[in-house]
Amino acid sequence: MKMGTGFWAGHVAAAKLQGGPASVYAKQLGISVTALYYWQRKLKATPEMGESGQLNKFVALRVAAAVVAQSSPNCTLVMPSGMRLEMSALPAPDWLAALGRAAQGAR
Repeated sequence: MKMGTGFWAGHVAAAKLQGGPASVYAKQLGISVTALYYWQRKLKATPEMGESGQLNKFVALRVAAAVVAQSSPNCTLVMPSGMRLEMSALPAPDWLAALGRAAQGAR
């Protein structure tokens, strides 16, 4: 029986969370050890896949100084939950990164 990327991405993530050897995880669930190792390598080598095996939804961008100088004095950030954050200035990139990490952990 063939299983798709979603099936194996879930097992790869679960095996990683378990913390032990992937072979022990596979044997406990009765899945192929060889296939699990194959998918670990395949998902790790795919740049658009995150550690959880899901497609990354964020793209790294670099904002040029000229663009920042031309932007309006207000900044509005709309979160996926619908919450709006309105700020008088563009926040620091480190702050935005920390906010993104916190929002991912809150789900």
